[in-house]
Amino acid sequence: MELEHGGTSKAPAAQSSWLELSAASLRHNVEVFRALEARGGPARALGAVLKGNAYGHGLDQVLPLVHPRVDILYFITPQDALAARAFERERGLAPRQVLVLGATAPEEAVALAREGVDAVVADSAWASAGPVLRAARLPRPLRVHVHIDTGLGREGFTLEQLSRDTGFLAEDRDVFEVTGVLSHFANTEDVTEQAYALAQLEAFEVGTARLREGLGLKGPLQRHIAASAASLSLPRARYDALRVGISLYGFWPSPESRLSARLVLGEVPSLRPVLSWKCRSQVVKWLPAGSYVGYGCTYRCPEPTRIAVLPVGYFDGYPRLASGKAHVLVNGRRCAVLGRVMMNHLIVDVTRATADERPLTATLLGADGDETLPAETLAGWAQTIHYEVVTRLGAHLRRVVVD
Repeated sequence: MELEHGGTSKAPAAQSSWLELSAASLRHNVEVFRALEARGGPARALGAVLKGNAYGHGLDQVLPLVHPRVDILYFITPQDALAARAFERERGLAPRQVLVLGATAPEEAVALAREGVDAVVADSAWASAGPVLRAARLPRPLRVHVHIDTGLGREGFTLEQLSRDTGFLAEDRDVFEVTGVLSHFANTEDVTEQAYALAQLEAFEVGTARLREGLGLKGPLQRHIAASAASLSLPRARYDALRVGISLYGFWPSPESRLSARLVLGEVPSLRPVLSWKCRSQVVKWLPAGSYVGYGCTYRCPEPTRIAVLPVGYFDGYPRLASGKAHVLVNGRRCAVLGRVMMNHLIVDVTRATADERPLTATLLGADGDETLPAETLAGWAQTIHYEVVTRLGAHLRRVVVD
């Protein structure tokens, strides 16, 4: 059964290329982190990161799946966070904690405060939002989480800046309520030896204490720094909430993080990819031996070759750098992509995958029979990372929820 936006069963209709999202796989991945979150220590909140159109999977499709199963929803833009609040209202759902991790303009901060959405204060430019919030005569202050730069060198207050540049949060307590503190790791995914990450944790704890003292904070603070890799392999980093991104969708952040998890947990948790990408053929036909295929004549058929023309290309997010290296799956067999990846087309060799020229369906990502093509493999062909492969899948592609 295929469901779009939680509605009734529908076929993928006229669009030739579409994405299928496994609800069962997503539920399984959530349970992996629920079990991890329950391992010893105090209860922690489980958060789902839905930035980048839910890592390319489709926010409209993923939000209904994760909302009942997690405690916190993390977004990068105020617009997506406000859309989540609208989603809750339309369905009469109890509101989840929602946090905007990215940049927020003062006018957007007013909208977040009205909707009870948390924001991240990452620099002193936020002082300019105080008068705007006050002029809006809000019924409650904006809940904010202070970002500490512990060594990523991106957004956030350094330890030195915490004491010098956060005073406006104390002066404007009527419009800012500090409820959390966060940071980001720099390289937990790239190594198995976590000395730098441990140094970041030390800085995070020093910064949190410095913030408490500087602002005179007495109540609890929600501390969060662990994304997927640290949640899996750095228990000390779990603190009060887990921010699970790439692994929610069934991907290991890196081979190193998988090895680290085995070393720390004594096992490798099973993560199940949520996404498959499929495409119907536009043309299936024979080409004589010696025929050139595609722009630039970069491939020549050494023998009579049955090809399938797939109406999908780099416009849809299939990487052009995979030209001459990639395969797709047809009827459980690997079929080489011939010549260059084009804007709207791929040409694949299906000589041994089908016995005739009838239309067929190819799997660009996912499983077909005993064969699988994970995003990591396509990323390797394209000299990039699987994060980029999935987040670049076109927003125009139809996404359907299955099982």
